Amino acid sequence: MTGAGMMDCKKALNEAEGDFDKAIEILRKKGQKVSAKRADNEANEGAVVALVSDDKTRGVVVKLSSETDFVAKNQEFIDGVTEIAQAALDTFPANLDELMSASTSGGTVKSTLDDLLTKFTEKMELTYERLEAAMVAPYIHMGNKAGVIVGLSSASDAAYEAGRDVAMQVAAMKPVAVDQDGVDQTIIEKEIEIGMEVARKEGKPEAMLEKIAKGKLNKFFKENTLLNQAFVKDSKQNIKGYLDSVEKGLTVTAFKHITLG
Repeated sequence: MTGAGMMDCKKALNEAEGDFDKAIEILRKKGQKVSAKRADNEANEGAVVALVSDDKTRGVVVKLSSETDFVAKNQEFIDGVTEIAQAALDTFPANLDELMSASTSGGTVKSTLDDLLTKFTEKMELTYERLEAAMVAPYIHMGNKAGVIVGLSSASDAAYEAGRDVAMQVAAMKPVAVDQDGVDQTIIEKEIEIGMEVARKEGKPEAMLEKIAKGKLNKFFKENTLLNQAFVKDSKQNIKGYLDSVEKGLTVTAFKHITLG
């Protein structure tokens, strides 16, 4: 039932003096203790699942990391992550803490995690993002290595298909924001600093450094903000132009991207 090794089950039953439920609890706690002991280990493998509601107005992305590819590819592990993602979609909790108490088919998200820890005894970390919009489109990258949800400004079949294309774009090109207004100020300051240093090393006059750096910043926005990126399926237009060609005024309101590593 637990997927734990036979000797571990036997020890747990002995410790529980034959109490089956208590033995399962002991195994779960053991799984948690194993995970704690491995806290310093890298957990760069795992699985990512993205789901949207039937009416396509809500979406979630869930990642459960693991230490090894062997665990990440195990169907029981993937099924567990999918169950957690479904619980997230059904209850749409505001944060990870609330997600832990969300109901699953066999209990709660926390108990599902405990079961996975008991079976696989690896360090695992749960990540969760959600999105609400007029329409939300999902994308899961091959082998559950990344998940994306994209919020769109209006709802239609054409908008949804375009949103799927844009979600794939996010997975491939990894934009930092929807547009330049959404770029964190610390990133902008860092890019200006780098641009000035490069220009200085190229021997440009000190008085011109900031102006040159701001010119390079425009190139950064073009390459790293979603609406300004060249569309991977048609580099002659950017994402903003592509969406406008699908439906006048259609745009991205937000996106969430979770990847392994």
